Amino acid sequence: MVRLSVIIVNWNTRELLERCLCSVYRTETALQAEVIVVDNASGDGSVEMVASRYPEAILIANPENRGFARANNQAMERATGDYLLLLNPDTEVLGHALSEMIEYADQHPEVAVVGPHLLNPDGSVQSSRRRFPTPATAFLESTVLQRWVPNHAALRRYYLLDRSDSEVQEVDWLVGACLLVRADAARQVGPMDEGYFMYSEELDWCKRFAAKGWKLVYTPTAQVVHFGGQSSDQDVYGRHIQFQYSKGRYFEKYHGSFFAQLLRLFILGNYLFLLGEDLLKLVLSPRKRSMRRQRIRTLRQVIGWLIRWVASMGRVSP
Repeated sequence: MVRLSVIIVNWNTRELLERCLCSVYRTETALQAEVIVVDNASGDGSVEMVASRYPEAILIANPENRGFARANNQAMERATGDYLLLLNPDTEVLGHALSEMIEYADQHPEVAVVGPHLLNPDGSVQSSRRRFPTPATAFLESTVLQRWVPNHAALRRYYLLDRSDSEVQEVDWLVGACLLVRADAARQVGPMDEGYFMYSEELDWCKRFAAKGWKLVYTPTAQVVHFGGQSSDQDVYGRHIQFQYSKGRYFEKYHGSFFAQLLRLFILGNYLFLLGEDLLKLVLSPRKRSMRRQRIRTLRQVIGWLIRWVASMGRVSP
């Protein structure tokens, strides 16, 4: 009987993946677990490393990058555990975090998703608890407006800043770097929406769990280090457009096409502002000219795609 299926989707993070796998096998040897690694066509030797050093793991090597949601769905079709652990390759499990999350879920059958306390590499708290985003959040979070009003009530609400990160608490959704999911609940709710290549897929999935009446809980005693952004940093242009496309997709799905188009127009305006800001800095300051020019090139590419996205009313995909 398999208690836990650990699912890791990887793209070109060989060294971190090895560290992640080591932490899983080292800290949870008493668990009846299977480990499934889905590799999205990495070119850094990740597949060979897993095959040679962790032959007990189930390895799925995709011929192309199929994205985070689709790759996780692939693994979930193969998984046989009572619980599914969706774990990013740029994480390190500390202590008995996985056992603690399973124990909590065993004791609370109404809970479908359990998330740990995420830490930055320096040991500081990494924000991972969320309420569902509102229309106000859409225009504030990860935009230039957040710089100017970082303590806006909508952002404080969204990031759950009115609750301590040291207490067990029910939340709307959890950042997907490490999620323990009850397999029966996942079968009821269905797979991740593969329309999200990456970003917002866990938000959408959590919303669907909540809609079915399942609870989602944050457990601070279970700790996992998340290095963050190690795959997406390899493709800055792709990161920008995937993030914005997924944001637009989510808000169209849950707030309608008219609102989504307003949001797309705002996002385009946000990037035009960023481009103007960097052009001005390039003219006024001699510092970091090479970095600034590269950023300007990327912003121009992103803006070109955003214009097509807005003109198509969101039908153009990345």
